[in-house]
Amino acid sequence: MRHNKKFNHLGRTASHRSAMLSNMACSLIKHKRITTTVAKAKALKKFVEPLITRSKDDTTNSRRIVFSNLQDKYAVTELYKEISTQVGDRQGGYTRIIKLGNRLGDNAEMCFIELVDYNENMKKDVAPKKATRTRRSKKVKEAAEVVDAVEVSQEENQ
Repeated sequence: MRHNKKFNHLGRTASHRSAMLSNMACSLIKHKRITTTVAKAKALKKFVEPLITRSKDDTTNSRRIVFSNLQDKYAVTELYKEISTQVGDRQGGYTRIIKLGNRLGDNAEMCFIELVDYNENMKKDVAPKKATRTRRSKKVKEAAEVVDAVEVSQEENQ
C-alpha cells in the first residue's frame, strides 16, 4: 500500500529521476523557461524552489548543498548572482507552470515552467491606484446637483 507516499516517481529509477531533475533544474536556471510535460514540471517545481530559497543566503554551506543537487557550477553561479538578487524580496512561489495543450505524438499534457520574475509580459506594471469612488444612485446625484445649483444662485444674489 502507498499510504502517505505523495512522491511522483515519473516511471524512473531513483538515480535516473534525480539526474533528470538536476538537469532540468540547471536548464531552468540558465534559460529561465523550459518546455516539458506537466508531471515533470510539477516534480521540478518541488525540486528547484527549495534551492532558490537556499540561494538567498550566500554562505559556503548553502552553496555546497545547492551544488550537490545541481552538479553544475555555472548554474550555481547564475543562481547566486542573478536569480537570488531578483527574487530576494519574494516569500516563495518562484516558478510558474503554464499549460500549452497536448503533444502531437503521444498526447501528453505539455506546459512550460518559468521563473516568475523573468517574464516581462506577466509582470504587473506598478501603476498608481486611482482614487476610489463611491457608487451612488441617481437620486443622490440629482439631489447633490440641485443643492449645488441652489448654493450658486444664493451666492449670486448676495
